Parts: sequence; C-alpha cells; structure tokens
Amino acid sequence: MSERVVVVGAGVIGLTCAVRLLERGHDVAVVARDLPQETTSAVAAALWYPHRAYPFERVTAWGATTYAALTDLADRPGTGVTLRRGTEVLRRTGPRPWWADAVPELARATALPAGYADGWTFVAPVVEMPVHLDWLRSRVDELGGTLTRMALSALPSAGTVVDASGLGGRLLGDDGSVQPVRGQVAYVEQVGLDEWWLDAGADGPGPTYVVPREHDIVVGGTQDEGVWDRSFDPAAGKEMLARARELVPAIRRAQVLGTRVGLRPARPQVRLEAEERDGRRVVHCYGHGGAGVTLSWGCADEVADLVSGSGPTPPAG
Repeated sequence: MSERVVVVGAGVIGLTCAVRLLERGHDVAVVARDLPQETTSAVAAALWYPHRAYPFERVTAWGATTYAALTDLADRPGTGVTLRRGTEVLRRTGPRPWWADAVPELARATALPAGYADGWTFVAPVVEMPVHLDWLRSRVDELGGTLTRMALSALPSAGTVVDASGLGGRLLGDDGSVQPVRGQVAYVEQVGLDEWWLDAGADGPGPTYVVPREHDIVVGGTQDEGVWDRSFDPAAGKEMLARARELVPAIRRAQVLGTRVGLRPARPQVRLEAEERDGRRVVHCYGHGGAGVTLSWGCADEVADLVSGSGPTPPAG
C-alpha cells in the first residue's frame, strides 16, 4: 500500500531511499538542511569500497546490491557512474578481504608499487558525485517527489519518516554514537590515468587513494576522528598529496585544481531499523562512515521494504 513518506536528508542515502520509495508508488517528500551539492556526498571520491562501515555481514550484502545497481547505471548517460579497474595495495600479506563476496571478480595483484607486499585488483564503480547527485535529484523529480530545504530540530511528527540525516542522527535520532570523521580531498588535473589506486591505511597514517574521473583525479585522504572543522588544513593536505604521489608517480606533476573537506558520519554500526515513535513509523538509515555511496542502493532497498512492512527490523547494535 502506498503512503506519504518524508525522507530527512538529501545526501546520497536520502536521495536513493527517495528514488526506491517513489519507484514503489509512495508519495515522497525529501526535506534537508543541506541541498545535495552541499552535502558530504558531493565531496566523496566515490570509489566503491566498504570503508568504515559495520557490521561486516550486512555491509557485504548492501555493498553487493549497490555494486550491481551501479553497474547497471554505468550503461546510462548522465548518471556519473563509470566502471574502472584498480588495485588496493597492502603493506603486508593478508587473507581475502572480508567484503570479497560483494564483487564479481577479485584477483591478487601481481605488479605492486615499492613498499607494498600484497594487493587486490578488481573492477569497481567510480561515481562522479556532482553528476550523480544531480541525476538522483532529477530522478526524484521525474517520479513525482519533492525536495525542500528545511532545517529541522526534530523529526517530522506525522506520517512515515525515513531518517537519512547522516551526522544529523546525533540530534534527530538522539544518537550520541554518531561522530564525524573529517576527510580532505584534492582535485588534480587528469593526466591520462584510468585506473584507481587505494591504500586503506591499516598500517599507516590514514587512507591514501587516487581515483580518476573524466576531467580530473580525486586524491585523498585524511581521517580525523571527532573533528567538526570543515576548513582545509594545508599541512595535512601537503602530506596527503605526498603520499598519493608516492603511490601513483604519474600524478607527481599534476596541477592541483581545488580542495574540499567533508565530514563522514561514523557509527559503531550502520543504523538501519524501523521503530514506532509516537504513533508513527520511523525508519533510521544513517552511520555509513566512508561508505555511503558503496552501500546506498542496498540500504535503499531495505528501507523501502521496511516502509512497506515487508522487511525485517534487526536490532541497531
């Protein structure tokens, strides 16, 4: 049965939830303090990779669904999605990644940069977020949904609500476990690079990634726990670029075109569950850490199930 649903949040999670709900025939209104291009989602390098998201079993399932959805979108112009081969590098030899079942094909890397002992090569969706967010917003419009800028001090008090508020979950979900993890990126000129590289930073100062897009390359990153400051730190940016240039020498002479900062909404576990609150149904979907894009469509499908009453309501954990 279709119903009126208010989605709180206009980042990638809120918009994908809105699209899936609209596709199922619901009447959907998206409300958010920040419009899509103002969200942390717009900053993301948006390489499919389950970074800082738990629990592993559910993340693997959501990630697999999203991988398939993004692969389908890669065939459509204007979505901002491209499939690119790349390599995750490791300082020490390790087992297959816990998320390996989410990708169709994963191979051990045979050509590694100096200083690395192991790695994994696979094809992953890369999403140019400014383009993808515009596409998602247009999809909401096409399906009859609305998007309104609105600063909320509490979740809406009537109807079914989807809480996709990211860091806003601290206030709107009364959830002090949600914390910012500040990340910086730089955009450098495209020098003909077509493969991505990632050092997830398990044995180093933080994640290092070099992700090519059509007209530029996204370089990151930093991982500042509990930091709310959105201003770019030049010293950290210089160190970040040095790590990236060591990992991928091809970008050593690439000109820096710009920089941005985003606050990842981290939580011990992604909160995706339904609750009855004051006579209305609230579906929470936040705490995706550095994997909002990676989990977006999988989580949106589950949210749509919960709104429709056909999905499970697991414990928040």
